[in-house]
Amino acid sequence: MAFSGALTLTDLNDFIGPSQACIKPVEQINPAPQEDKGAASTEIRVDVNGSYYEVSADGLSGLKNKPSNAGRKLEQAQINLNDCLACSGCITSAESVLITLQSHIEVLNVLDSIAAASEFCDERKTAVISVAPQSLASLAAMLSASSPTQSRVSPQQVLQRIRAFFRQKLGVAHVFDTTFARHLALREHAREFMERSQHAQDSEAHNQHLPMLASACPGWICYAEKAHSEMLPFISKTKSPQQIMGSLVKNWMGKRWGKLPNELYHVAVMPCYDKKLEASRSDFYDELYSTRDVDCVITTGELELMMRERDWDICKPVRDELHTPADSDFVANNTLPDLITHGGSSSGSYLQSIISYVTSTSPTPLFLSVKQIRNADYEEFLLRKESEEVVFKGAKCYGFRNLQNVVRKVGKETGVRGVGAAGRMSGAGRGVAVKRRNGKTTEANSLKDRAYDYVEVMACPGGCVNGGGQLKAPPDVTMDKDVEGHTRDWGDAGVEMQGARWGNKEWTRKVEEAYWENSPVPTGATNGDTRWALVETTRGNAKSDRAIESLVVEVMNSLAGDSTNHLRTQYRAVEDEVVGLAVKW
Repeated sequence: MAFSGALTLTDLNDFIGPSQACIKPVEQINPAPQEDKGAASTEIRVDVNGSYYEVSADGLSGLKNKPSNAGRKLEQAQINLNDCLACSGCITSAESVLITLQSHIEVLNVLDSIAAASEFCDERKTAVISVAPQSLASLAAMLSASSPTQSRVSPQQVLQRIRAFFRQKLGVAHVFDTTFARHLALREHAREFMERSQHAQDSEAHNQHLPMLASACPGWICYAEKAHSEMLPFISKTKSPQQIMGSLVKNWMGKRWGKLPNELYHVAVMPCYDKKLEASRSDFYDELYSTRDVDCVITTGELELMMRERDWDICKPVRDELHTPADSDFVANNTLPDLITHGGSSSGSYLQSIISYVTSTSPTPLFLSVKQIRNADYEEFLLRKESEEVVFKGAKCYGFRNLQNVVRKVGKETGVRGVGAAGRMSGAGRGVAVKRRNGKTTEANSLKDRAYDYVEVMACPGGCVNGGGQLKAPPDVTMDKDVEGHTRDWGDAGVEMQGARWGNKEWTRKVEEAYWENSPVPTGATNGDTRWALVETTRGNAKSDRAIESLVVEVMNSLAGDSTNHLRTQYRAVEDEVVGLAVKW
């Protein structure tokens, strides 16, 4: 996984309870023992093997040689996902936490137990697997790079091979990708932007609604909740595709299959370790049925390891893997379309969906300009009318270095400033933000002074295709610098590479190419030049669009009356429990 070079320069807490009180004193003088009649009658001791025992205060003799007879052995403490979420420090270091219930071993154990259960057993669950398109792209890039004939393997082929693996080796019949859930997320995302834009025009508190910040990246959400809670009002409440897929599986598909939510076991394959944390949030837990929308999340690397452990060679083709599924009645067949294509970014195309919405609702033609700010991970997008009036300004921001710059910029534009997890409104900045947003002055509509309307935010440099859970670059792909242009010597930093390199620009580019295989390729930036091009609204296959639209209508009607709960969520600030005045110096 690639971390920003600036990450170590910020005041981030990466421990459960960091404070100066944790530092071991230089000198310690033990006072003479005094008998305390109110003291506990037992103490905790550690034997030579590191085991903990609770012993009586006067029964310490013989502990070193006979620990089993010295007292009651205590169980070792474990950290689960909820403990990790309660921590006020980490951002993406969840990879280092031993998560026993979110691993490929747990998935294999559950799927094996389901396969061993009787078909007529009432407690037998139905397993469903959903795979992110970025994970398919990572596997496709690896297969293409390792192919002796240098033949390219598409994400569609990889999806068919994964389906064959789960069906033949583990007895799982339902394997989907998450692009339909993303399709729903993008529609809801645009609808929320429309609502915020309308509120910004009707309300005096313009800067409390815009800019809208993307919410699909759990690393960014975790960072905002713990370090910049002043940004939470601006973050979109639309669920990520992973969690919308969970709602589809447990609430829509389950009903059509005659299954209750707790009778389904849903596994998501994702490019990011932080997706494990997202799935474990209390907002995505169904109290009525005691189940989560996504029961377990495994990464791309864990899926590849799972297949190797079950002696499945994903390099070998499977039957009909090159066959493109024909347009069908998805509603009647109780299935979902495969790999719905989109233009924009490989991280979900959230910004592109907003641009498409603004363009489609504009009464006049609009012109688009894309400009790099620092690098390819930080770009600005402007939409203007033929009269030069700017009607929309958005940005694509990937990586924590760029993310911190955007947080400062948004805070300055909106008049919000925060220190750590505490944010408050600044009276001086509030008026500036209103003037820029409502477009009453010519200066406010200039390219330089126009405030952001929307920002697509992702924590990983390069976006989701470079997530920490993706397959690492093969050893023959060399690099001198990481994805942000910094020279790194991981060996000197104490990181064991095991033949792989992190943050490889060349490898990320190959995964990006695999992602866009047989899909519309996004338009690149103009390297700092402001060049305007007329925005054209493109359509895909009309028959396929109608079939997908029919499915969307069916799903939304099925979730009618409770669709907001299935498509939107909420966020809350995580306050640091360490108070400076309470620190023992």
